Amino acid sequence: MRHRKPIDELTGFQVLDNFQTFDQRNDIYCRSQWDPEIQSDKARAFFEGYFMPNARSRRTDGFSQRDYALRNAAWHVTNILRDVNREETGRKEGFFDHFTSHEEGWPEPYPFESTEEATADLKKIAHLSGADLFGVCGYDERWMYSGIFDERVLDSKPLDIPDDLPHVIVIGESMDVDLTRTVPSALSGSATGLGYSYDALTLLTLAQYIRNLGYRAYATMNDSSLGIPLAVQAGFGEVGRHSLLITPEYGPRLRLGRIFTDLPLDHDTPKKFGVEAFCNICDRCATGCPPKAIPFEPPSDKVHNRSNLIGVAKWTVDAEKCFKFWVNQNTDCSICIRVCPFNRDYKRWYHRLWLRLAGSPLRRLALWLDDKLVDRGRHKSSWWWQSS
Repeated sequence: MRHRKPIDELTGFQVLDNFQTFDQRNDIYCRSQWDPEIQSDKARAFFEGYFMPNARSRRTDGFSQRDYALRNAAWHVTNILRDVNREETGRKEGFFDHFTSHEEGWPEPYPFESTEEATADLKKIAHLSGADLFGVCGYDERWMYSGIFDERVLDSKPLDIPDDLPHVIVIGESMDVDLTRTVPSALSGSATGLGYSYDALTLLTLAQYIRNLGYRAYATMNDSSLGIPLAVQAGFGEVGRHSLLITPEYGPRLRLGRIFTDLPLDHDTPKKFGVEAFCNICDRCATGCPPKAIPFEPPSDKVHNRSNLIGVAKWTVDAEKCFKFWVNQNTDCSICIRVCPFNRDYKRWYHRLWLRLAGSPLRRLALWLDDKLVDRGRHKSSWWWQSS
């Protein structure tokens, strides 16, 4: 079976003959619920800690009650939407199942004059609803999960999104640049939580708008599909050594959401701005990763464990090592984001100038300048709390 598609020529994806679609059951967070190799009391306490008073705060910078209070509050909106149907139906929406908190919508489709008008309309509403980035790509069955996780039976169940929806809207929510400077800490986890909460709000608003126009729309976050490949195909950016999406607007500080729809839309073109060439000479994320989960080697089809995608040549993080570190420190980690040279505030002209340099043959100079001029060390949480 041939797995390469014309879109791969634009993205640079190396999809091999042994490619397999990914079963969400093998995601490292799902494995923590059923796999004896990943299950532990610490892992259970890690997830329970996202609800007070189970946070296990301690007298360590970045892990105080106040730090956990903000982190858990940042997740609160997402948790409410996630659990709205959980007790009755077992659906964990946004994580194992697509969102269903929608009204019926309009029975007949709104007659846009063109796909260009429809796309511009959706982009405007997406930004109004809080999206920082907006893009559109075609449906690609390769990146859909072969099965989604059912926590009631600790096994896979069929994906329940129709496969006749030809368009995928991808939205991106940026994570706060200052909070990421305090990684690793419970405080920095607030940036992740708020990213998810903004993501859920934007997705539900935009999906309901599409339904109100008379079209089908299914809003998803971590459920249903792999987000990064679709984001690359929707023109957001490229994948870095740390396996994260890197965009020219926010670097690697981005949360992703998708809406699957039959509303006719124009597709965006994948963009390249020198990330792969830069990462080939940069190993800051691999060097900075405490559990050594990020590869120093070139992209390959190496599979560390069952939590890895099979049949794609790329930089692949060892999810087991990564998750173990998360559990041991009792909050999520994004040191790889903090130390990444692309992690910058691109509202400032000199960072935009640096981005152009990083994408040019002078990329080694750009890396040297980042080492010399940018403080990528961990900032204390007190620095963030006292900053204006």
